[in-house]
Amino acid sequence: MTPVRSILLVEDNPDDERLTLRALRRGHLANPIVVARNGEEALQQVFGSGPLPCVVLLDLKLPKVDGLAVLRQIRGSDRTRLLPVVVLTSSSEDRDIIESYSLGANSYVRKPVNIDEFTEAVRQLGLYWALISELPPTLP
Repeated sequence: MTPVRSILLVEDNPDDERLTLRALRRGHLANPIVVARNGEEALQQVFGSGPLPCVVLLDLKLPKVDGLAVLRQIRGSDRTRLLPVVVLTSSSEDRDIIESYSLGANSYVRKPVNIDEFTEAVRQLGLYWALISELPPTLP
C-alpha cells in the first residue's frame, strides 16, 4: 500500500494559513499538511530528500523567492515537472494568471474574500487533489 503523501501549503500570511489549514481539516483528509512560509522553504520541501507531496498549494506573493519562481523551478526539474501545483492567491491580475498557466500550473484559484467561500473552496481543492485526482505514475 502506498503511504499517504503530504499536501504542501506555501503561504506567508498567518491568517490565510490558519484558514486554509482549518478548511483542509474540515475535508477530513488523512494527508499530513506541511507549511512553507516563503518560497525558499517551499523549494527546500519539494527538492529535499523526502517524498514529493501529492499537491502544492502555492501563493504567488511570497518573501525570499516568489511563487512564480518556485513554479518555474518545480517545472524545470525532471523529478518534479509533473507534480500538481495549484496557485492559490489573492491576485486577479491577468499577467499572474497567464504566467502561472504558462509555467505549467495545474489550476489557478483566487482566494475569495468571504471566509465561508474561502473555506469551502480550499476544502474542495484538498479533496480533489488528495483523493480524486490520479497522480502520474512517474512521480516517486
